[in-house]
Amino acid sequence: SSYATDLRRFGHHLAEKKIELESVERLHIVRYFQSLRSAGISARSTARALAAIRGFFRFLIAEKHLQHDPTENLENPRVWTSLPKSLPPADVEALLRAPSRETPDGLRDRAMLELLYATGLRVSELINVKIDDLVMDAGYLRTFGKGSKERIVPFGDTAREAIVEYSEKGRPHFDKHSDPHLFLSNRGRAMSRQSFWMKIVRHARDAGISARISPHMLRHSFATHLLENGADLRSVQLMLGHSDISTTQIYTHVSR
Repeated sequence: SSYATDLRRFGHHLAEKKIELESVERLHIVRYFQSLRSAGISARSTARALAAIRGFFRFLIAEKHLQHDPTENLENPRVWTSLPKSLPPADVEALLRAPSRETPDGLRDRAMLELLYATGLRVSELINVKIDDLVMDAGYLRTFGKGSKERIVPFGDTAREAIVEYSEKGRPHFDKHSDPHLFLSNRGRAMSRQSFWMKIVRHARDAGISARISPHMLRHSFATHLLENGADLRSVQLMLGHSDISTTQIYTHVSR
């Protein structure tokens, strides 16, 4: 939805300047991003907009609508103006203990939180995990990240135990349509990002966590805590699914 917003904004800009899509040049795009920065748009949002526009032009070329890519050789703006926020280990422990183990909802939420913190998955990846993606005896799962890139991510005994308990005592309560996804909503379908966001905020409140929390904070916490405890940067990069190790290196700054 964010990429769609970025593309609509770019489309409105071209319409205002009376520039046809086929006539877009590199200079037009540079000036567009200069206008975004002048309007106070953050470096991170500008980088996301560039990713959306770059992907759009690559699509147009692949579909043979255009002959050249005006975004070629455009550098990304400097993004890491602020460090990603992670939770202290004590807050993570409190959050993981918050869901009840006496209800199907609690078992599901606990398993989702445990797996999220154990793997550093993006929320979109977590809600799309299917039962067949798990190799329980070996303790790893298969997921598809940005650009449909497949990766294998290990998880530990605590996450495994939470998944087993949910699968045996909680999931049958939600399994109304034989949906292949591991984590199901009360309607028996795959959990949505918005629904899980609401649940994690509620559990954080129950755990007494005052910080404003999001599912992505557990991904940040996963990476930061691994590096604080001596994990190899390259391994963390592979588990997070970063294509560029410079993206992973930001967590070394958080750790310090």
